[in-house]
Amino acid sequence: MEIKVINKSNNELPHYATADSAGLDIRAFLNEPVTLKPLERKLIPTGLFLEIPSGFEVQIRPRSGFAFKQGVTVLNSPGTIDADYRGEIGVLLINLSNEDVIIESGERVAQMVVAPFVQAQLKETNALSETSRGDGGFGSTGKN
Repeated sequence: MEIKVINKSNNELPHYATADSAGLDIRAFLNEPVTLKPLERKLIPTGLFLEIPSGFEVQIRPRSGFAFKQGVTVLNSPGTIDADYRGEIGVLLINLSNEDVIIESGERVAQMVVAPFVQAQLKETNALSETSRGDGGFGSTGKN
């Protein structure tokens, strides 16, 4: 699969870190460092514009190391980039730590996963089929 990319940043194109990586690391494209205070959220530009093939989406997800080491994650995770969007890819980050976090231009801030999707046709009804779980929701299947 090929995705056309306009790269207005001075960063390299996103790439897979290993042969079996599912996500491509994406980097911040900033004029100056950005400070994220505790519980603060900011939209971080990437300088990337994508032409995603029809039938696919790009999911923006946190980087595990960034989340674990600095407490920064993607707020609307996973964020969906639709195939018909042509604007700049931005990453909505939030600092969940107790300390300020400084984000530098070129820093890996998230990863993007390319995924196919299915559009469902919803059909209104008055009843749903029965299952052994029924309407059991949050925590209904137990802790273990």
